[in-house]
Amino acid sequence: MADNADGGIKVADGNVRNGYYRQMMSNIERQAIDEASMVRIAGQLAECIVEQIDSHASESSKNPVVIYLQGDLGAGKTTFSRAFIRAMGHQGAVKSPTYTLVEPYDLSPPVYHFDLYRLGDPEELEFMGIRDYFSGNAICLVEWPDKGYGILPVADLTLTLAYHTGGSRDLTLTAHNPSMSATLARLDII
Repeated sequence: MADNADGGIKVADGNVRNGYYRQMMSNIERQAIDEASMVRIAGQLAECIVEQIDSHASESSKNPVVIYLQGDLGAGKTTFSRAFIRAMGHQGAVKSPTYTLVEPYDLSPPVYHFDLYRLGDPEELEFMGIRDYFSGNAICLVEWPDKGYGILPVADLTLTLAYHTGGSRDLTLTAHNPSMSATLARLDII
């Protein structure tokens, strides 16, 4: 991903998309050698994001935290989401929203887990009332965000996962605003 002269962001497929991704502010890389380390990283990120939300609780306009999860099939997006949601305090099963598109979790703050893999057209998101989910102080985890291009709000954080033979995964967390950069700085020292 690189800046383009016209102010857009050039993404992996070579296209320039104004507003789809915010400019990269900072990033960190981690390696999850097994599922337990993936769970640990997701839990640390959840803790840091809740701290960020709590530190801005007195602000009059609350904005959701939008996290894009990217990677090939089997890279670990749903595993990461499950661990994140459990770290937020959810006690029950964490279902994959592959067929329902979204699974809501009544937590504090609320968490919405989207899986857009089977989305045929981004306009379908409008019919399901997508804008209602991206309000208040919610945390929105979005798998396959490219499928919602043009409808989804820009990401605050992008998590890119890459699978390696043997089961380890590389995780790259990219912040797209100063607040999330500060969150990643706290995560980097944990």
